Amino acid sequence: MSDHAVSRRAFLRAGGAVLTGTLASTSGVLALIAPSTSWALELEALDAHQAATVLQFTRHVFPHDRLDDAVYALVVKDLDAGAAEDPTTRRMLTDAVRRLDEASGGEWLSRSAAEQFVQVQAMEATPFFAKVHSTAVVSLYDNDMAFAHFGYPGRKGDPGYIHRGFNDLHWLPDPPDGASGPVPETA
Repeated sequence: MSDHAVSRRAFLRAGGAVLTGTLASTSGVLALIAPSTSWALELEALDAHQAATVLQFTRHVFPHDRLDDAVYALVVKDLDAGAAEDPTTRRMLTDAVRRLDEASGGEWLSRSAAEQFVQVQAMEATPFFAKVHSTAVVSLYDNDMAFAHFGYPGRKGDPGYIHRGFNDLHWLPDPPDGASGPVPETA
């Protein structure tokens, strides 16, 4: 048993929380690479409400309608780990969730997407917004689930990277005649 192993009894006694979800589609790209259609994230510092709020906040900062919550949960995982290590980060995250709830006159999560977005915009200049944004830039996009969702063929440096989709930009319009730069090969 490793030093990080925690028994279920110890976890529950410590008041641990879990953020859970189910893949929105069992026929999508994520379903092909996911080991299960359900997922759970064990939280160290945040409670389930705080984690769900941070997840939804992140969805507003980086909106992708068809990107599953399981990918956004990776951002929450990294923020939660940072909060577990640093009391200042933990306080910033929990205070921000409390402010969102107070500004909403209840639970921010129960508000419409438009009402939530107004609060996200109001927090744009805060350290909380900056922390979510800077964490999400890496956590949200640098993982195999995001690669599969967006059709990215793999990490730079992988064998065959250049010959495995590098020029497959079929979703971009053809460049105008006389444009400088390399012209993509057509299939």
